[in-house]
Amino acid sequence: MAIISAPSELFTLVNVFTVAPDDQKELLGHLAQVTEELIRHMPGFVSASFHLSHDGRRVVNYAQWRTEADFRAMHADARLKEHFDYCRAVSRPEPIFCDVAHTCDAEQPDGA
Repeated sequence: MAIISAPSELFTLVNVFTVAPDDQKELLGHLAQVTEELIRHMPGFVSASFHLSHDGRRVVNYAQWRTEADFRAMHADARLKEHFDYCRAVSRPEPIFCDVAHTCDAEQPDGA
């Protein structure tokens, strides 16, 4: 489960994949499959959430890792070379490394 709170010790990646609208759902399926089958089992993985833009031109991945070193180790894993090659072939990924700076939740009724 994604843990979004400020401040956070987690390493946060927001990756925006720009795609042709015809490729959006195919890329989502690929990302979800690789994440479910391999990435989620790697040391330091916390969560990944995928979002589809309404215009069909972007897939956004909000991912959290225990540390940046865990993320870098995943990214260097030879088993994922084809995955990264595919992502770059069908999209233009824009990885953004972030710190959670502020969060705001809906008000909870008293006693909730």
